This record gives sequence, structure tokens and C-alpha cells, in this order.
Amino acid sequence: MSRLIPSCAPRALACVLAALCALASVAAPREAAADDLAKIITSKKLSNGLEVIVIEDHSVPLVTIEVAVKNGAFTEPPEFNGLSHLYEHMFFKGNAALPKQEDYLKRLRELGIVFNGTTSDERVNYYFTMPSANLKPGMVFMKDALLTPKFDEKEFKNEISVVIGEVDRNESNPYYWLHQAVSKLVWHTHPTRKDALGDRKTITTATTEKMRTMKSRYYVPNNSALLIAGDVKPAEVFALAEANFGKAKWKPSAKDPHVMYPVPEHPPIAKTQVTVVNKPVRVPAVQLVWHGPSVVKDAKATYAADVLSYILGQPTSAYHKALVQSGLTLGAGLGYHTQRYTGAITASAAARPQQLKAAIRAILLELPKMTRPDYFTDAQLASAKKILSVESVYDREKTSSLIHTVSFWWASAGLDYYLNYTKNLNAVTRDDIARYVSTYILDKPFVMGVLVDEATMKQLNLTAPELEKLVAEVQAEIKQGAAAKKTDQ
Repeated sequence: MSRLIPSCAPRALACVLAALCALASVAAPREAAADDLAKIITSKKLSNGLEVIVIEDHSVPLVTIEVAVKNGAFTEPPEFNGLSHLYEHMFFKGNAALPKQEDYLKRLRELGIVFNGTTSDERVNYYFTMPSANLKPGMVFMKDALLTPKFDEKEFKNEISVVIGEVDRNESNPYYWLHQAVSKLVWHTHPTRKDALGDRKTITTATTEKMRTMKSRYYVPNNSALLIAGDVKPAEVFALAEANFGKAKWKPSAKDPHVMYPVPEHPPIAKTQVTVVNKPVRVPAVQLVWHGPSVVKDAKATYAADVLSYILGQPTSAYHKALVQSGLTLGAGLGYHTQRYTGAITASAAARPQQLKAAIRAILLELPKMTRPDYFTDAQLASAKKILSVESVYDREKTSSLIHTVSFWWASAGLDYYLNYTKNLNAVTRDDIARYVSTYILDKPFVMGVLVDEATMKQLNLTAPELEKLVAEVQAEIKQGAAAKKTDQ
């Protein structure tokens, strides 16, 4: 999957557009890609710690003003689970300058603003897109919303209902329950810190006082970024940023919020576990999840993860042939979700009920093959890097979307990670991929979740103990095969 597309909720692996493949086959990505980004992206840190990032694009007379905050599920102990998301909803309400909601909405219309926000594990962002002629009043509008929220009790209760509606919609999806069951075992000690949607009880019993607590902890300049993208000049933006968001208006916290309120490490998965989720589905699904690298602790592995995931997803790959073209699965993939605080590696597949055990077996048997020099060709390796590089260039085409990509990487990995993405991607070698697989997947405990209807589970004996036995048998077979091969050598 592309890791340059922000992910704000559990999603299926994204497919690379055929057009990108066609373009990539014509010409290699320009080595100057990072330099090109440096020409359009300018950054400056204000004295209060606020990072201001400008993405200059004069192609259309529009501007997007975005604020990103290092907040989200990763900051949430159980008593705050889901409240970053609730805060996001309250952001678009009255404030000290526009206390009445009807006045707030009227001002949105006057400025021609299209707005939204998202909450993910490691970032919350808010953005307004408007005609570039309204940049100055738009900055004032953002400042008032960010610095002086009113947290009206009536509006707060209304938004609790709205957020609970989102919880209801997620709970109506069987795959949500698979994700939840697996996540609770993968992130066993701190599961709330990987659950951006949140807990129903915590959300319904939330208070405006908790909103103010969240604001005082995390909505500070030295934990935030102001991004402006579109028809603007950096010098003008920096001056407006200082006037509206500088130290005189927005005081920093004494320390980094994540030092004052430390984010705990996710302890490793102690042993391989299986969980079976019974929901009314016609096609069973399976997920195998490992702890992957942290982007700040092992950035090199994250680039290798991208390249490998792309290779495995192609119809020409050995992985696809063994699992999909063989008829064992209806679809299969392996992906990594980049995170500062441990990202997940997920192998997922859907299979017909009678073939589910064979599919699980086939997935497990493919894993050790990934470090072999003949598992993918030089052409497949080069193509993966080429197409991912081209995709990263295409992501820049629409500035109002690029700004969200930049804020995502600013929060989880830092701006330099994004600016140097193409260069580091193209430096990935076979050895890098082998190290990634060996370090994070091979012989490492994982959690396997199976989603199946109850009748099928009983008919085919798809219980957790039976599936754990299957996994153990395949792992023993792999070890025996490796030992026999070593003896032969």
C-alpha cells in the first residue's frame, strides 16, 4: 500500500492505479524529485515552537489552511479513548470571536470555505479551503477556532450523538469486529492507544472539562504545525503566521507534551495467538498481524516494507501466484502501516470456507520464501521502486490533498522523511528487504484473526484451538524443512 496516503481508519490495501503503472514503464522517476519538493515546500519554526509549512502552487486561486496536532489514539489512556475524535468534532463550533453557531456557519459561507478534519492514531488535523483572496481573514478564522473554542454544552451533547452514530456504523460492519478482536491482542497492554474511533462508554460520558484538558495538554504550538498550501507566497504566510499564531498570541507549553505525558511502548506479542470472530459473512477473512518497525527507530525498514508490499501485490509475484492464482484465496496482500509508535504488518486474505485452512497454510509457507534471492526478480524490484516513486509524484498534483499527506508525515515521521522519500525508496536493496522480513516477521509471534459465520465455524471446526494447532504444525514443518536443507548443504 502507499504510505504517502494518510490513513485515518482501518482500510483495505490500496491498489496502485493502472495509469501509474503505464507511466512508470515509460520513464524512470526523476532523481530530482526531492529537489522539486524543496522548491515548493518551505518551512519555518516560530519562537513558540510552531512549525509553519508552506506549499506554494499558483495554478489555481485557492488556498488551504491546515492545522495538524500530534494528538489522536496514541495519547489516549482508557479514560480518554475516543476523545481526540470528539474534540475534532467540537473544533467546528462556536468560539470567543463567533460564539453563536449560526454566526460561525455564516462566516464559513462568507469566506467560501470548504472544511473538514480527521483523527487517526498519531495525528488530528483541521483544514479550510477557500479562495486565496481570503487568506488573511481565513487565518484569523482558523486562529479563533484553534485558540478560543467555546465548548458549548448543548453543541457538545449533539456532537456526542454524532460520534456515537459513527461508532454504530462501524459496529454494523463485521470487519470492524475482526479488526477490534485482533487489535486487542496485538496491542494487548495499551489497546486504546491504537483505537482512534474510541470506546462507546467513554464517549457518551465525556465532559467539556475533558475537552479543556486535552486542549491544554496537546493543543500547544510546540506540538502543532500550521500548513498553508496553494496560491500564496511564503514570506506573506510567515508574516501572517507570526501575527496570528506567534508567541504573543499562542504560548508554548513548558515541555514537550509527550515528555510531560509519556506515551508508553507497546510490549511485544508474547506468543502466537488465534481469535475467531463469528459474524454473518458469506466469505471468511483472515488477518495475521505482527509488530512492525517504528519509523523513528528503523526508518530503513519502512522503505523496504513499502517495496516488498508492492511486489507481493502484483499479479506476477510469487505470493500472488501461490495464493490467488492458485485459487486458494479470493484476494491476498501484505502491508505495513507506518507509525512512530510501532506500526502493524498485516497479511490479509479472503477465502472460500472449504479452502480457509489451506489458505492459512499457504500464507505461512510463503513467509520464509521472501528472503530467498529468487523470490522476486531484479525487474520486479526495480519496477516496484519506480512505480512507488511515480505514485509519490502524482500525489503532489492536487495541492489541497498534498497538504494532508505532508501533515500526516510531519506528525508521524517528520518532514524530512517525506522530502527524502523517493531517494530512500530507490536505495532499497534485496538485503534491506530480507532484513525487514527476518527482523519483524520470520519466527516472530503474531496474532491471527479469522472472521467466519458460526455455522461454517462449527461445520469445518474453525475454532481457535484447531487453528492454533494448524499454525503450530505448519511452523514445525517449516523448521524441519530448513533443518533438512542445512544438513544437505
